[in-house]
Amino acid sequence: MTAEPASTLLRRPGPPDPVPDVDPPKAFDPRFAGAVLPDARLVSLYDQAVFGEGPVWWPARGILVWSDIEGRRVLGWRPDGCVRVVIDASPFINGNTVDRNGDLIHCEHGNRRLSRTTPDGRYSAIVETYEGRRFNAPNDVVCAADGALWFTDPAYGLRQPRQGALATSDLGHHSVYRVDPDTARAHRMADLGQPNGLAFAPDGRTLYVSDTSRTEGGDGHTIHAFAVYDDASLGPPRVFAEIEPGVPDGFRVDRRGWIWTSSGSGVQVFSADGERLGLIPTPQTCSNCCFSPGERRLFITAQAHLYALDLADG
Repeated sequence: MTAEPASTLLRRPGPPDPVPDVDPPKAFDPRFAGAVLPDARLVSLYDQAVFGEGPVWWPARGILVWSDIEGRRVLGWRPDGCVRVVIDASPFINGNTVDRNGDLIHCEHGNRRLSRTTPDGRYSAIVETYEGRRFNAPNDVVCAADGALWFTDPAYGLRQPRQGALATSDLGHHSVYRVDPDTARAHRMADLGQPNGLAFAPDGRTLYVSDTSRTEGGDGHTIHAFAVYDDASLGPPRVFAEIEPGVPDGFRVDRRGWIWTSSGSGVQVFSADGERLGLIPTPQTCSNCCFSPGERRLFITAQAHLYALDLADG
């Protein structure tokens, strides 16, 4: 795997493309109407991925990074509209986040582990096993305020050869893990049907985790909320929201505590109390989303596309 090889240009600098025949954002609550600019419309920043996922803003390079899982690349969009390959021949990287050191952290389906890329392009593994056994296929990852990395480990990469390699689970469970920032050891924190997206509330006292087992014949299409205690342990899960249509593949929590989640209809937005506030329709099923610095723009991954929508200053 190489970081930003010489021939990496995928899109030249230029303005985004309009997205025709898509409904504007819909407000179900006045609070959401004030969060989106009145004339804001979805725009396309790139449309040549195979299956996009794992968007995150990387401050060290000033770019929006996202994974093309099935294209086996990590891509970077720059504010001038340019898109380049950040990592080529990736091991089916899915979720990404940025840690306290400014490094880019990856979930690898192929190698079944967490890894990192530094701003200067150095790549290394972080954690590969739990109690001596390989993970299933780490899916999404987030960095807590104390520097610990939390990630989900469903089985999708073991069952979908276009996103990993066919294999039998070494663990026999699908779990949420915390990687201690001092020891780099993984601790099993919770189990779900197929844990997928995850994010912390702004105060760090609640961890949200989605269960997307509906995609494999189960009934999980929910976001669960866990209380986070002072010792980093979790309380029992409660159902925060059930997503219809589709599943909450990936999501983000903004500074107000609102949850912006993917679904079968677009990005659905919920208050911290679980009230449905609004919807941002997307032409394709979206997989994930993230914010720009200052939360003035929402980036959305949806199959081949990277979309964006301008937000009001909340």
